[in-house]
Amino acid sequence: MAKRDEKAITPQSEDYSQWYQDIVLRAELADYSPVKGCMVIRPNGYALWENLQKALDGMFKATGHVNAYFPLFIPMSFLSKEAEHVEGFAKECAVVTHHRLGADPAGGVRPDPDSELEEPLVIRPTSETVMYAMYSKWIKSYRDLPLLLNQWANVVRWEMRTRLFLRTTEFLWQEGHTAHATHEEAWDEVVRILDIYTRFSEEYLAVPVLKGVKSESEKFAGALKTTCIEAMMQDGKALQAGTSHDLGQNFAKAFDVKFQDEKGEWQYCWQTSWGVSTRLIGALIMAHSDDQGLVVPPKMAATHAVIVPIYKDETGRARVMEAAASLKARLAAAGLGVVLDDRDTVSPGFKYNEWELKGVPVRLEIGPRDVEQGACIAVPRVPTRPLREGERRQKESLPLDGAAEHLQSLLNDLQKALFARALKFREEHTYRIDDYAQFQRDIEKGGFFWAHWCGSSACEDRVKEETKATIRCIPFDGETEPGKCLACGGASDRRVVWARAY
Repeated sequence: MAKRDEKAITPQSEDYSQWYQDIVLRAELADYSPVKGCMVIRPNGYALWENLQKALDGMFKATGHVNAYFPLFIPMSFLSKEAEHVEGFAKECAVVTHHRLGADPAGGVRPDPDSELEEPLVIRPTSETVMYAMYSKWIKSYRDLPLLLNQWANVVRWEMRTRLFLRTTEFLWQEGHTAHATHEEAWDEVVRILDIYTRFSEEYLAVPVLKGVKSESEKFAGALKTTCIEAMMQDGKALQAGTSHDLGQNFAKAFDVKFQDEKGEWQYCWQTSWGVSTRLIGALIMAHSDDQGLVVPPKMAATHAVIVPIYKDETGRARVMEAAASLKARLAAAGLGVVLDDRDTVSPGFKYNEWELKGVPVRLEIGPRDVEQGACIAVPRVPTRPLREGERRQKESLPLDGAAEHLQSLLNDLQKALFARALKFREEHTYRIDDYAQFQRDIEKGGFFWAHWCGSSACEDRVKEETKATIRCIPFDGETEPGKCLACGGASDRRVVWARAY
């Protein structure tokens, strides 16, 4: 068997899981940590997270939310106060039991037996409990409401099967937690945040999503209702891209979060929580990338264009490099991220492949003839229009005068093209289905399946056990229609979306 090129990317069609892993590693987005189940996010990957954070943070603040930070450690007793919540997270919690190390008689170190904590501390799996203990101190009057806080943090949920960005023991996220005077206000907040997540996913990630409500068995532990956005990846599987939870008064009663209303009567607050995580980087990869490597939507890119100078001799080099440096300065002055790849140790072809692998949206080629014509050649990472007959790659002549405006226009076209391509893929892999036997066969090819469900958890569990498909959401925009449950044939008044998922 031929030895596999360590820098090669496994084709999607051959092994989708390996293809994904290859892109994460080869594009230098992340790497495996010495701590099993954890990842090291490399600069290329962290730049994506920073752009995500910047965009979402602006959207949150525009709607009145402010950032805060709460402890990583949570007293174990806090998790016992809301029964459904602790049951949902108990198997994923990492627990701190000692506060110092001592010498191990066998060599090395071990927890000092004399340093055992009076109460063990749980490493944050989510922050409802520790935050609401503080909310009970801060909220006293209706004048203190609404309280709209968000935090950017890391969390730990012990995972047995991990995959970089998609599911790791430690990951980064944002978690918003709000308190309101009425349930109506809280529900408006739930929907407002879901709309923000939808806007971000579609306008920045270029990933179309379905909005809806989770089934009872799929909702967040401790919530009255969980809403979500669901995206389709290129293997036809669903990925939950964000959740927004109506917590009702469950946590308010557990942590005594209450206020005096305008009549002077004490009322429990109505609360919400919501969050997205680094798994959105996984969504970006799986929704857009190809066998050549990573594809990054321009709005998420730290580097929008790479300039590759082309020359044969020193005379040509001097002219081209002067023009390339000037082009870089103009683009950077317009606020675009640009790299001038002036390495002499590798060929232009090598540079093309490397930057394509890393997902830079546009490559700008400039040679002596281009300098004479006052232009450069722009090559988008993926086509922004249908290719002409005989055209292998889209190439556009970009005038050096006004280059920033022309490049921005091309980037806008690329952003739209990526969304349109992802939407087309989803539409081509979305099915209405009524026959369970056919569903069992068709689910193997992936996709979103709109099918009737009677609302029974028994039917939901049966389908999950027999097909590995789950109800991804009960769509907000789904029309009511009479039908028969996919699993039992019982009466149903609407279709829900079933899929296999990450």
